[in-house]
Amino acid sequence: MNITAADVMKLRKMTSAGMMDCKKALIEAEGDFQKAVDIIREKGKLVAAKRADRETSEGEVVIRQSEGKAIIACLGCETDFVSATAEFKALAAEIADAAITNFPADVEGLKAAKCSNGHTVEEEIAAQTGKSGEKHVIAYYSTLEAPYIAQYIHFNGKLGAIVAFNKEVPADLGRAVAQQVTAMNPVSVSEADCPKEVVEKELEMYKKQMEEDPKMAGKPAAMLENIAKGKLQKFYKENTLEDQDFVQSDEKISVSAYIKKIDKDAKVVAFRRFSLSD
Repeated sequence: MNITAADVMKLRKMTSAGMMDCKKALIEAEGDFQKAVDIIREKGKLVAAKRADRETSEGEVVIRQSEGKAIIACLGCETDFVSATAEFKALAAEIADAAITNFPADVEGLKAAKCSNGHTVEEEIAAQTGKSGEKHVIAYYSTLEAPYIAQYIHFNGKLGAIVAFNKEVPADLGRAVAQQVTAMNPVSVSEADCPKEVVEKELEMYKKQMEEDPKMAGKPAAMLENIAKGKLQKFYKENTLEDQDFVQSDEKISVSAYIKKIDKDAKVVAFRRFSLSD
């Protein structure tokens, strides 16, 4: 059967696969375009299965917002060479658009969401995997809903954050707080919502340090408990967003105090952060 260049280009537009892959698929499918699409997608699944144990330490973080909702996601791959390609960036953008349009609750929901071409996100990822020969995954996905949401993506595209406020705040303030979250990686918004397991781990570490310190031998248990609590307060100051020093201020001031200088009623209620380097 004669497969024309026009046929190959048509299939390429349908699948985003390489020219040779499209030609081979059309030959195998005897010119049946739907069968050729299925062949290309099955190839993508096969490549994905073969590379399932590969690390995906590269990729791109993407953020989208719409009417009080925001998503942050990361499309991961194996090498920075692939993550820098136009095809990869286009897929990351397509996934972000599908996420904000459908606003799924989790990664599995995002995989099932439809892209603009009618294919699911999972199908598009499999197709790109087959085309590039590298494993592609949704490395991270999360959402926020709030009266106002700020965002920031680092210039390298490998880390970013979305930050939810209880009310609208000036855009430059929101961006500065999102930059704070991106750079300083707080564990929670405040002491009150610091995860219980994090607190327990810190206290256990402090107690172990004191047990191994000869200077602490024979000290009353109540004293050791108070020392551990003091260390925990220092941990909160360094690792909870509200108590951290605001890095963009010339004066020594906490993030929460800086926000209240701008708007006494404003506060951060939640954030989501992801970094490929963590």
